[in-house]
Amino acid sequence: MSLKLRKLIVPAAMALALASHAHAADDAVHMGAVLSLTGANATVGEDVRRAVALAVEKVNAQGGVMGKKFDVIVEDSGGNATTALNAARKLATVDKVPVVIGEYSSGITLPMAQYLVKEGVTHINIASTSVKVKDLGATSFNLIGLENLGNKFSAADAWALGYRNVALIAPNNAYGQGVAHGFREEFEKLGGKVATELLYTAGQSTYRRELQQASRSQPDAYIYTAYGQESAVLDREAFELGLRQKPWYAILLSMSLSDTPANIANGQLGMEVGSVNGANGKRYIDAFQAKYGQAPKTSYTGYAYDAVMLTAAAINKAKSTQPAAVQAALKDVGKNFDGVTGPIRFDADRQRIDPPYAKLKYDGKVVPR
Repeated sequence: MSLKLRKLIVPAAMALALASHAHAADDAVHMGAVLSLTGANATVGEDVRRAVALAVEKVNAQGGVMGKKFDVIVEDSGGNATTALNAARKLATVDKVPVVIGEYSSGITLPMAQYLVKEGVTHINIASTSVKVKDLGATSFNLIGLENLGNKFSAADAWALGYRNVALIAPNNAYGQGVAHGFREEFEKLGGKVATELLYTAGQSTYRRELQQASRSQPDAYIYTAYGQESAVLDREAFELGLRQKPWYAILLSMSLSDTPANIANGQLGMEVGSVNGANGKRYIDAFQAKYGQAPKTSYTGYAYDAVMLTAAAINKAKSTQPAAVQAALKDVGKNFDGVTGPIRFDADRQRIDPPYAKLKYDGKVVPR
């Protein structure tokens, strides 16, 4: 062998050996998550990321998945549909994960999940409430109550609180439009009236004009839903304009108040997808508090935790990371899974049966009422 050829072969062999060693060191089972770690929902996204990390820690403490270390590859959507889609594409084609959870906003989740379903990758919805989630396809699973159920619950709750003539404020996107239409329909069935319906444009530095417009109808309550940072602006300006003299009721209270200071948020009522339930839920809250020094800020952390635990259980049952095998196992595990958000059972369309809801108020923090 010539010296020149030897110089070419030896480094190549060393590189191959190093690559094989690196792959062996990374011999773990992965799933993916697309979360809003920056942008208007960053507070919620970080809260959910913590829950994901806690679930991974729990799975690995119990022996991992298929005898290997378990991990979740987390990608940031930035609160942007294109970024989320690119993140999902990377998870599906580069990382080749069998399951992806997320995102948060329905306008981001839907196109991202449609791509994953097209690729045959499992998608688990942990936060988006658009009824269109039901139509995503055969590899999409849903853990959370959708707008049709949420709107019925919030309308009945608002009516029971004595509200009859309300102003409705929501973002002008797939989620907000669904809430506005669905709440109005359910509230009017009960005999209520939506005097003003205001769909706001996201990302504005002020919403004073919109708030003043909503106040002209002299509602006896304001029903609203908004993403964390935008909600903080709405809440502050409503407070400054004196509109908080009337009741404010938030649909998805923890989301709407995640970035609002306590002195402004105090006294608000609202509803939420149920956060935790039973002894399993209490253990989760205790573990979260112990690890991070505070309780979860939003209700969505429990759904993310459950999604990770469900996925780990399904891969263990399937003894495979092949998407089709994991999907079949998810259906089986999902016949009766004891989640921190309560019992999880999927119907034939992979939708959660009897998803939980809660009546809440803000008293220094979000608490039951």
